[in-house]
Amino acid sequence: MRLPQAQVALLEAASATDARPIEQLADQTDLKPEAATRAAFDLRDEGLVAVEERVEESARLTDEGETYRDEGLPEVRLFRAAREAGGTVGMGEAVGAAGLEGPEVDIALANYARKGYGVVNSGEVSADADADPDADTEAAALAALATGDAVDDDDVLDRLESRGLVELDERTVRSVALTDEGVTALMEGVEAAETVDRLTPELLTSGEWKDVEFAEYNVEADAPAVEGGREHVLRGMSERVKDVLVGMGFQEMDGPHADADFWINDCLFMPQDHPARTHWDRFALDVPPVADLPEALVDRVEDAHRDGVGEDGDGYHSPWSEDFARAIALRGHTTSLSMRYLSGYADADLEPPQRYFSVQKAYRNDTLDATHLLEFYQIEGWVMAEDLSVRDLMGTFEEFYRQFGIEEIRFKPHYNPYTEPSFELFGEHPETGEEIEIGNSGMFRDEVLEPLGIDCDVMAWGLALERLAMLTTGAEDIRDLHGTLADLEFLRNAEVTY
Repeated sequence: MRLPQAQVALLEAASATDARPIEQLADQTDLKPEAATRAAFDLRDEGLVAVEERVEESARLTDEGETYRDEGLPEVRLFRAAREAGGTVGMGEAVGAAGLEGPEVDIALANYARKGYGVVNSGEVSADADADPDADTEAAALAALATGDAVDDDDVLDRLESRGLVELDERTVRSVALTDEGVTALMEGVEAAETVDRLTPELLTSGEWKDVEFAEYNVEADAPAVEGGREHVLRGMSERVKDVLVGMGFQEMDGPHADADFWINDCLFMPQDHPARTHWDRFALDVPPVADLPEALVDRVEDAHRDGVGEDGDGYHSPWSEDFARAIALRGHTTSLSMRYLSGYADADLEPPQRYFSVQKAYRNDTLDATHLLEFYQIEGWVMAEDLSVRDLMGTFEEFYRQFGIEEIRFKPHYNPYTEPSFELFGEHPETGEEIEIGNSGMFRDEVLEPLGIDCDVMAWGLALERLAMLTTGAEDIRDLHGTLADLEFLRNAEVTY
């Protein structure tokens, strides 16, 4: 019988009486472990050896586990401190005596009662006189693992893993034993043949191809996946949005992410006591206020807030502070860019008609859910022209979304402090059929435009880029696209359709 050299070496090293690990056979034959494994499976397919597999689990201490092995578990240290103080002691005193710092305090409190060490109540820690810290199974397991001993209690290992104190690993151990056919083959004689992985001109001309063994390839075997870099779905969507809007005659805006509240809200006729402008909803920055606001515009905006605009204007009659207007915050919408451009402060061409847009980040202190993030991309846009109407605004949206294969959008009347009339936009999710809000829009009010010096109509909007991506990719959760919980597998395979 002629076999490849690696198979002959492994066959001769194997035993018929006891199964030997492949790693041991690899050492004996000077084969690499992967080569020995491949030879073993080839011999198994020929019926010459049997391959047994078993799964071995191992555990090792993490850095935190090593620390608690040396210093003691936080809950054990807290118990000893309370017991030494007489059995009942104030929380602060017990924590200090135990030497607990930072997150160790919460860890100790979370495990103290669970292990029966005592009670934590009303700022006091009591120690159970019957508790025995020396019998702590988790502490004993840490000590055993540190010395290389095995721990057989799976529940304890699972608990330590959940606490981040050990890492559990599983590996498959394969052992090889000769079959009766393998023993017979060795007794009859096995000849090693040179193994080649390709047919060369030299082998053909010399005739050596008759005496060599050709390597076999399993073309159906699973190959490791190689994931190359690719454009992120949101980046691709952003670039597509820009292309569409430029094609519709728009110019792009740019501006700061951190800006004066004046540009973010005051110019938009948002009262300074509006709930959305409190510290609960905005990301204020602890930096010096901006100093270079256009004074004349600040005065006109303040007048609009206090007294309104026009004969029937009434204003808000609410507090207005220039210091607040100059305070810096992360913009809650990119409409701050629209205010900069419409005021002429950004040196934009304001001779109507004009069209401007941006696709940039905004920041809001929202509750995270399937359609909300703390930071997100907003598609900002406005059109300035004579005699604009809501029909023009709706037609613009229908044309824009048609470019992404979204043929039907719905409009719902809405209230905004800065636009009148106003309406929200909704689209249907292709997978769930759910109505998803995809934008907000309207016609800027006179209270916004007159202080800016604009005497014609301006229609404006803020659309959600991530929600547009949800409609085009079928993603059901915005967090699958962006953020720390993003589904990498989804992003690798998602296709934007439009």
